[in-house]
Amino acid sequence: MYTRTYRPAALPTIGGCELQAAGVDWDAVRVPRSVGLRALAILGNRSGAVIEDPLEPAVYWFVRVGSTAGWDVPDTRPLGVTQHLVVPPPPRVEGPGPHWRKRPTDGWLITDVRVLRAAIEAAVAPFRGP
Repeated sequence: MYTRTYRPAALPTIGGCELQAAGVDWDAVRVPRSVGLRALAILGNRSGAVIEDPLEPAVYWFVRVGSTAGWDVPDTRPLGVTQHLVVPPPPRVEGPGPHWRKRPTDGWLITDVRVLRAAIEAAVAPFRGP
């Protein structure tokens, strides 16, 4: 028997962005911009797509559905079922508003959650005391 996963319709927002439901095709991880940009530099080409929202200020990574269960990295927030993310249109790479810091290219949207966690922890390590 074929079971279809319910995909809620994306809601359009201002500027061509869409409000999309997490927990269906992807989960996401919200990271404060200062830490997120350091983590992005650490990840390099191991990073999938990243959205930057200068209004929060924060960056978001897309990770595999369900992989944020038990996520407990301080000062970050997992987005899964019942949560939403404002996703910019593909060509938007600068503000104002949410934009792609790293666009999904060649279908590469997802970042490995273990690699992301390690990069975030490495990004905050210099600021933690001994």
